Amino acid sequence: MLRNKLYLGLLPLLALLILVGVAGIFVSRDIASSSSEKISRGYSVMMAGHDMREAAGGMAAAMHAALRGRELEARPVFEEHRGRFKRALMAESFAAAGTGRGEAVGRVSDAFDRFESVGASLVSVTAERERAGYDEVEGAYFGVLHSLDELLRMDSRVMQVESQRVEGIARVSIGVLVAVILAGIALSVLLAFALARMLIGPISALTRSARALGEGNLDNNVPVTSRDELGQLARTFNTMAARLREYRDAMAARVVRAQRTMEATLTSTPDPLFIVSQNGEPAIRNPAADKLAVLPEFANGFPEPLNTRVEEVLRTREHFLPAGYDQVIQVAVDHDERFYLPRILSISDKLTGQGSAAILLQDVTKFRLLDDAKNNLVGTVSHELKTPLTSLRMAVYLLLEQNTGALTPPQRDLLETARDDADRLLRILNDILDLARIESGAAAISRREVEIGPLFEEMAREMRPIIAGAGQGIVLRVDPAAGIDGKVFLDPERIRHVFINLLGNASKYTPEGGRIELYALPGDTPGEVRFGVRDNGAGIAAKDVPYVFQKFYRAPGQARKGAGLGLSIAREIVLAHGGAIACASRPGEGSDFYFTLPPRQN
Repeated sequence: MLRNKLYLGLLPLLALLILVGVAGIFVSRDIASSSSEKISRGYSVMMAGHDMREAAGGMAAAMHAALRGRELEARPVFEEHRGRFKRALMAESFAAAGTGRGEAVGRVSDAFDRFESVGASLVSVTAERERAGYDEVEGAYFGVLHSLDELLRMDSRVMQVESQRVEGIARVSIGVLVAVILAGIALSVLLAFALARMLIGPISALTRSARALGEGNLDNNVPVTSRDELGQLARTFNTMAARLREYRDAMAARVVRAQRTMEATLTSTPDPLFIVSQNGEPAIRNPAADKLAVLPEFANGFPEPLNTRVEEVLRTREHFLPAGYDQVIQVAVDHDERFYLPRILSISDKLTGQGSAAILLQDVTKFRLLDDAKNNLVGTVSHELKTPLTSLRMAVYLLLEQNTGALTPPQRDLLETARDDADRLLRILNDILDLARIESGAAAISRREVEIGPLFEEMAREMRPIIAGAGQGIVLRVDPAAGIDGKVFLDPERIRHVFINLLGNASKYTPEGGRIELYALPGDTPGEVRFGVRDNGAGIAAKDVPYVFQKFYRAPGQARKGAGLGLSIAREIVLAHGGAIACASRPGEGSDFYFTLPPRQN
């Protein structure tokens, strides 16, 4: 369709080009044919005239020789040149038959007849007529030359006329070609204007509509002016614009619904909720968050350490989900202390590559007070139980020493059982008291720089009797790059409790002949140290690994006894150092309990 229009638009130019080419071919062929014929005939005439002139000269020379008395010598020469002249004259006569040259050739023939007769009589007469014969010979000879000159002039006029004719044809041809070229130029301009109007008009309209579409104006349709490919393109564009309008309307409705849902959700959420942009500035907040925003703690943004955690979430795009009440934010609201547990969720935009964050401050004031009351109660009860238990334990030991009298074997067995249970109960009470003091912050952390190698040697020396007694081996592995110059900043007494707990558990759940590894490796950040205890024991099921650090938790099916507080105490000690503790284990492949400690902060 559009292709046919382009072909039809270019067809007149093609026809004009063919017409000019055919006309040029015919004109060139006519000029070439005519000129070739004229040149060939002119050349023949020129050569014939030249032969006749030479033959006439030779005849004249023979007649002069006869006048000098050498008739015998002159006669063959005369005959030879006369035959040559006649042959040339005969060729001229045939060529001039039916043309305007016939009369001139006839005069040449008459002059030659006279010249021939004078010569024929001269070569056969005596020398007494020499003077009169000489004049007659010269007159006849010049008559032949004069007739030949007239024939040459006539041929020259004919060639001049032919040249003028060719020049006329050339002038006419040039004029026609110039006119055709001008007509072709005019036709090309008209066709270019028509084709441009036919093509550029719809394309310009489509460009304007596409630009408007890019600017968000979806109501600008392209006019359909034809049924060709441009018309199909315009209809397709209009269809696309219509579908985009439908999509826009549908998305607008969805956005309105989503906005209303979000507003309702934010309004109905009782806990403060902040939505922050990528630069950490609050963008959206609910009414509960508005009440917090006017407090002095939020005057310059978010209070520390909440602001630091928000920046970390925006930088790493990983959620911050607190694991305990030690990370609460304390705020004074209406002269009342409130505790909020922050949950910071990363919100990523895959389209723009940017991210924001949602901060949910869960009011845990009641839970915090309840947890404090529970810890105080547990601590108070444990402390109150510890005094009579110590007295009871001392009484049992005194009875076992038989200072008050001899014991029967059954009595001694009962007292030893009571002693073991009292020792175990005392250890549990000590663990509960330690855990309560650490969680409440009463147990201060006294950190200093400690060399990792000597620390490991001391731990191995202290635990080696227990491990060796169970038929196991202990291996120490310290990476030279761990810590800063082989040192780490920690509280050695508290960390000793962590190592003893981890090594004791490893020995407890590793079979005889097993291997326990105590290692220190560089952490993920400069100066950070990763400590760990790895064994090849029974391992822990994947479903139980997330709960091993909870208080009083024991994995199902374990035959070993324990209160389930050791790992909880180890976790609180590591957290008090600003570190993190975790476990990696698979059933039948052993366990790896490890924790990381940050470098010293200047």
